[in-house]
Amino acid sequence: MPQAKPLRSTTTGALKGAIRVPGDKSISHRSLMLGAVAVGETVIHGLLEGEDVLHTAAAMRLLGAEAERESNAAGAGVWRVRGVGLGALREPAQVLDMGNSGTAARLLIGLVAAHPITCVFTGDDSLNKRPMARVTKPLEEMGARFVGRSGGRLPLTVVGSDQLVPITYRLPVASAQVKSAIILAGLNTAGATTVIEAEPTRDHTELMLRHFGATVTTERLEDGALAVTVIGQPELTGRTIHVPADPSSAAFPAVAALLRPGSELVLNDVGMNPRRTGLYDTLVEMGADIAFENRRDQAGEPVADLRVRHSRLKGVVVPADRAPSMIDEYPVLAAAAACAEGTTVMLGLKELRVKESDRLAMVAEGLTRCGVSVEVGADDSLTVHGTGKGPKGGATVATAMDHRIAMSFLVLGMASEQPVSVDDGAFIDTSFPGFVGLMNGLGAAIVEA
Repeated sequence: MPQAKPLRSTTTGALKGAIRVPGDKSISHRSLMLGAVAVGETVIHGLLEGEDVLHTAAAMRLLGAEAERESNAAGAGVWRVRGVGLGALREPAQVLDMGNSGTAARLLIGLVAAHPITCVFTGDDSLNKRPMARVTKPLEEMGARFVGRSGGRLPLTVVGSDQLVPITYRLPVASAQVKSAIILAGLNTAGATTVIEAEPTRDHTELMLRHFGATVTTERLEDGALAVTVIGQPELTGRTIHVPADPSSAAFPAVAALLRPGSELVLNDVGMNPRRTGLYDTLVEMGADIAFENRRDQAGEPVADLRVRHSRLKGVVVPADRAPSMIDEYPVLAAAAACAEGTTVMLGLKELRVKESDRLAMVAEGLTRCGVSVEVGADDSLTVHGTGKGPKGGATVATAMDHRIAMSFLVLGMASEQPVSVDDGAFIDTSFPGFVGLMNGLGAAIVEA
């Protein structure tokens, strides 16, 4: 476990510059996993080289694939994955440590479940508290077996099989991770495996599978739900992938620029998948000056350059059906809401309680400590009464090993009357390596506390 690294963020002047935040974490995980079960070589440009993704790369090596980093002429990392082919993952000789990543753990559990191998998964203290039964339940219906702690929590032994049966499974909660785990298990399962989701969730798995040559269809049912079907046992062929900048990571400098007078930032190559842009839709509704420039596609994923200027934000009501498209961005939205004029109400936040931490409780507690009036509803809503300026601040906020909590309150510190500290920023590297240096290069003042 990394040593704790307390950080303090202080009010600054305007933020200026043009940057590219690290690559999309969701797409990075999937590119390594699918490259490992494809035939031939997959070349990945812009892979997020944070700790979460590096754990996935290490796991794919233990499962028999090659995954190595090279540098191009500009010094940027280029990853080459030489796959073993679908169904040919080997049994690892040691435990697969997924670090802090629920995405990596749940997706890879699905992928290996359809192979005749036994794997043991573990993670850090935070990941080992997160529920995995939502994944293991449908995979057990397909024929995989699991041995682990109550709730399916890690450490977890997966006893896979290449004789799984296809299922049709309706998701009880909106979750791209559960959907993807079932689809990845269906890859090496004869027949058609279908996942039905009442609310659209991230579709990176579907888009990337099509890019690799799989047949994946999406059909809208009479009740409005979406049925996603994968036809099993395709031959996946290695591909070139350009990973866009992560919209979840871009959210932090974007919100910081909105809150600091005189600021103007350009965030290049940001992924604009419509199932990931709920935060930006919400910020625009709040009055944010965000221009989406140079829209284009990269390997099936829409991207754009974002020009963000300081804005006076106003409170809004964020509907529950927007949650799947911005589930990771509520903490930084709460920071923006704390500085907005009026009240912001965020509905349908139940999933925040089972992220890297209980993010709903952590955000509410942190905002309260910084002098912001908030209420958490019995319906898992969060109401933030904006100050119309920066809040008082002057607090040290607990992060519970959650990278997004840490970054969100460091952003809030840039707009607060007094500095805001976080008790541990070490875990920021799981998703946003170089965050402090990048923000300080734009004009922020984040230092070790």
